[in-house]
Amino acid sequence: MRVPLLDLKEQYAKIKQDVMAVVGEVLDSQRCVFGPTIEELEKRIAEASGCEFAVAVSSGTDALLNSLMSLEIGSGDEVITSPFTFFATAGCIARSGARPVFVDIDPKTYNINPGLIEAVVGEKTKAIMPVHLYGQMADMDAIMAVAGSSGLAVIEDAAQSISSVYKGRKAGSIGTCGCLSFFPSKNLGGIGDGGMIVTNDGALCEHMKVMRNHGQSRGYHHDYIGGNFRMDSINAAALLVKLDYLEEWSAGRRKNAAYYDKRFKDSAIVTPFVSDDCETIYNQYVIRVARRDELLEYLRSKEIGCAVYYPLPLHLQECFAYLGYKEGDFPEAEKAAGEVIALPVYPEMTKEMLEFVADTVLEF
Repeated sequence: MRVPLLDLKEQYAKIKQDVMAVVGEVLDSQRCVFGPTIEELEKRIAEASGCEFAVAVSSGTDALLNSLMSLEIGSGDEVITSPFTFFATAGCIARSGARPVFVDIDPKTYNINPGLIEAVVGEKTKAIMPVHLYGQMADMDAIMAVAGSSGLAVIEDAAQSISSVYKGRKAGSIGTCGCLSFFPSKNLGGIGDGGMIVTNDGALCEHMKVMRNHGQSRGYHHDYIGGNFRMDSINAAALLVKLDYLEEWSAGRRKNAAYYDKRFKDSAIVTPFVSDDCETIYNQYVIRVARRDELLEYLRSKEIGCAVYYPLPLHLQECFAYLGYKEGDFPEAEKAAGEVIALPVYPEMTKEMLEFVADTVLEF
């Protein structure tokens, strides 16, 4: 039986007519950038995230970059983040001109360990960028306590965690701002790249809107050096259709994850830890095993989709060699990189597919 890691065709088949209809409306209007479709998506995503404001942008990466630029973080500054995340997190810090400062992860949640943050806060530190990895939020109360005592901004990298919950609060609603991704593989995936910044700071929101359009306050009058961070209206229209299914799809992932949890109980497999304070959306279902690479090859030989998020921590990436980190500096991140593997968990999976995946993993 072939089981892909993700099957977007199955999802699209159920909503194709609705998506094609709204895309057609945008094309008929020829309002392909900005306009009412973008404004409606911003309003709906802000509500879904428990925030007052939202700014639609061209990608989750550009959401991070716009946030850094709008907070005037740049050359000579430092931003604290996790080394165990997708490249864009630290990549955007570096692109802004600031220096990424890494802190090791909690080995259970894979999120940044807040107990280690205060030790690396210095005079140049301007912000903390926690990552809500795999769909579960980081320990935001502890992070906000450190940020508050040091006067730091907090940019939540919530690219994998739209609508995730921490102590009753949604991803992106606790820090200075939160950054979402609508890359097609996300729980709420667009028809191309797309992202959103959510915040409760009205002035910051307006500044971010200026920055996403080359820093223009009005036509061809540039108050700032911004960027082209605009979202296409066609993408926004499709996302509005998909947004109505977000909770249903996330619930489906949680149901599939619960099945895996039950099947893998009392085995050598370490299943995802979910804090009692959190409700995860399982953007990925990630297990830990001692012989990860062998399992990876075995699953692929059985035509079961799987992937490693992420095989090499950022502090060991060649492009960040200038930061001066070395192997052994962040042992939990390095250990996780050698043991984690993501299994298919998308909501359209059948019972037979789930059973086949679980049986195959246990067989190995």
